[in-house]
Amino acid sequence: MTDAVGSIDMPDAQDEAPDSKKRNRKGGKRAKKGPLKRLALFYRQIVAELRKVVWPTRNQLTSYTTAVIIFVVIMIGLVTLFDYGLGHAAKYVFG
Repeated sequence: MTDAVGSIDMPDAQDEAPDSKKRNRKGGKRAKKGPLKRLALFYRQIVAELRKVVWPTRNQLTSYTTAVIIFVVIMIGLVTLFDYGLGHAAKYVFG
């Protein structure tokens, strides 16, 4: 059984590589850098990812916010009614 990633029966090609190649590898993206350089890289990557985000328009944001507020108000009402009913039922049963 194989799929796009591989399977348990058949290891990936990178898993078959001998360990000696892994030890001889130097540099690359994961080379050891100072903490400030790693922090700067982290923030650059955050900014790059935020630029990829598709931000909603003002109309979409308003409609989504309105829908969420209405849903929350309805749920608060349902939970309040449920709690009120259980409170009266408990008073009826336990006196």
